[in-house]
Amino acid sequence: RGGAGGAAGASGGSGAVPGPPASPPLLLAAAFVSDAQYNRNIPFKTSPQAVRLYYLYNHWIMRTVTYFFIFLNLSLAVFEEPAVYPLPFLATSLVEVLCLLVFFGRLTHFAKITPRNVFWKDTKNICIMVAILLSLTDLAIYGALRIYNIKSIRWSRIARPIFLINFAESRQIRRAFRSIRNTLPEITYVFLLFMFSLLMFSLMALKLFGERNLQTAEGLPYFRNYLEIVFDLYVLVTTANSPDVMMPAFDFSSWYALFFIAFVIVNTYIFMSLFLAVVYNNYKKHLKNEIRQLAYMKHRKMIEAFNLLKEEEGAQPVVREARWKQLVKLVAPDISNSHRELLLRISDDEQKGFIDKKSFVQLADLLNIQVITLKIRSHPLGQWMPRVYKSSVSQFLRSMVRHRGFVWTYDAIILINAIFIALDEETPYISYAEWVFLALYIIEILLKVYTYEPRVFFGKNQFWNWFDTLIIFAALTATILNTTLKSTTQYNSQQILDIVFILRVLRLIRIVDSIQRFRVIMNTLINIVPTMLTFGGLTLVVYCIFAIIGMELFHGKIQFFPANSNAPYALECGNPALKDSLFARGKYCKNNFNNFASSFIVLMELTVVNQWHDILCGGRAKPGLGPAKLYFIAFHIVMVIIIVNIFVSFILEAFFVEYSLEKSEVETAIERKIQELGMGVQEDVLQDEQLLDNMESGYFVSLLEKQERMLTVPLLLPSGYRTVDALLQHEGPSLEEILNLPPAFGDA
Repeated sequence: RGGAGGAAGASGGSGAVPGPPASPPLLLAAAFVSDAQYNRNIPFKTSPQAVRLYYLYNHWIMRTVTYFFIFLNLSLAVFEEPAVYPLPFLATSLVEVLCLLVFFGRLTHFAKITPRNVFWKDTKNICIMVAILLSLTDLAIYGALRIYNIKSIRWSRIARPIFLINFAESRQIRRAFRSIRNTLPEITYVFLLFMFSLLMFSLMALKLFGERNLQTAEGLPYFRNYLEIVFDLYVLVTTANSPDVMMPAFDFSSWYALFFIAFVIVNTYIFMSLFLAVVYNNYKKHLKNEIRQLAYMKHRKMIEAFNLLKEEEGAQPVVREARWKQLVKLVAPDISNSHRELLLRISDDEQKGFIDKKSFVQLADLLNIQVITLKIRSHPLGQWMPRVYKSSVSQFLRSMVRHRGFVWTYDAIILINAIFIALDEETPYISYAEWVFLALYIIEILLKVYTYEPRVFFGKNQFWNWFDTLIIFAALTATILNTTLKSTTQYNSQQILDIVFILRVLRLIRIVDSIQRFRVIMNTLINIVPTMLTFGGLTLVVYCIFAIIGMELFHGKIQFFPANSNAPYALECGNPALKDSLFARGKYCKNNFNNFASSFIVLMELTVVNQWHDILCGGRAKPGLGPAKLYFIAFHIVMVIIIVNIFVSFILEAFFVEYSLEKSEVETAIERKIQELGMGVQEDVLQDEQLLDNMESGYFVSLLEKQERMLTVPLLLPSGYRTVDALLQHEGPSLEEILNLPPAFGDA
């Protein structure tokens, strides 16, 4: 791939510090261009030494090391008391101190490249320093008290997610938090109205059912405590306790069902939908403002780079072609020469030997468009055994593999295999059939490698070919291993069998790639994976905070015992108060806060909201709204009502942009120039078949017949944006609008 994949020799992507010496203005301009490409807004010093330190700061190794220690610091909760895998306090303390030293070093590095007044005004830096200081203080106090066997709480652990949020690399997570902050005012009004409705319905329920002496299925009083009613109806909003909460009243009189139907319509369907609508509407509004700010900052960075490199051409400031090439080599050292020439031909359309200001500022956008360089090579067998490979039999075999019928045949084989997977594995014929299917799949791979050039077939962009091959050969290896163990030692490894079964089922995913519309949707989902990862980081932050709080509040209150345990109170989850409770009878004992991993699982169950009132509160809550119920309601509001809706809004917007929008002006310009240069492939050729199905047919064959040398064909991928920022800016202002933005706008 050309483009952004290598476009950060200056300070992004690969982030390699330039090897050959370059002039300070050129290095500074390359840093500005790379910042514009990746939408970074780090105000760094412009001295030559500071610029080189800035290169190093954005090097991919430095970022990877930072993230490694951030996640190592978060994972310490797995090994600290209460631990999943206990380690000595000294070991975890040394690791934590090492992490804090790395964070301090990273912050010091950032201070070296940032103007002093900017550094000390940045809240992110203050938060990191305070978190480091608090962690060291807490560690020292906890260690000192531990020496005297005094039990204390590691209260600073709740501050660990601060490092994930506040380092400069985590701007996407900070943007997600800004989305929450910007949306909170509108959500608050809807939430207050929702709570008013909930309290009103709870009051009506108390008056309707409180004096009727009804009982639940467990023999407990039904709807006689107002706070209990509020909680039960809040749970009903999530539908987790439906229809259980209604049944005592419904059994007493069928007319009482109307009360619960009205409650569900108003609070579940109307208010919950209103939450999503408000979140999505506010998200779109603030997203447009952010996009305009990003576009302005990108334009300003490109203007700064242009001013560093400009020369006078008559009365017009321009950048010379030689200077432009040096710049692109620094910013994007990994792109091919043909890709670089393509960008030059677009920027200097009339081949004047220089690039004007308007064309220059588009360079960051050009680098964000995916361009695949296809290197069409002749097959090695065609060179080693030309007579055999070019014989009529070989040509017929290869044409058969390239035919659409070959794909359909193997799709049918996969479907038949799916039926056999569902049948009884112990039946001898079914077991033998699995070997037949494995043989057919291996033959398919061998035929494709025979037909298509191996380096192209296993190219870094050919995900489905790699997926196919790895799944098939992993299944073959596991099946052979299991058969060998079974025949030689009479031992049937269940773990190996589980792997075999999973691999067999995974083969069915191949059908997705065979249906064009499925493939479009899957590619769209793959392209918005960075969006999902951003909210994965946001979810991790929330989970870590609530998990640590939950462990401090509820650790040890519930115990899990194996089914055949003879321990006292094993059937009551180690708590006599849970005797004959729904929590104990439902065998929910493993849903506890006794360690970090269990806490995450409990919080995941709360996010899903199915049976969460029984699983999470049944063993911890007291009558009324005790700490346990307040804890879980708080988590539900933060995670399910706010963050999940923000996540849905982000995914919807990114999916709509990726899936439905037309090409941008820049993307169309690249595609048009590729076709003008005769270096492209018609889109309709690729529409119904996979790229490799066309490698040695039609247009490519004619090229190979004309020239024996290797050909390089850049091919534009539709919607080929490399970053989430670039993707979302697809809807942003035009270049003319950006040029007309007032300078004060970007300073907001």
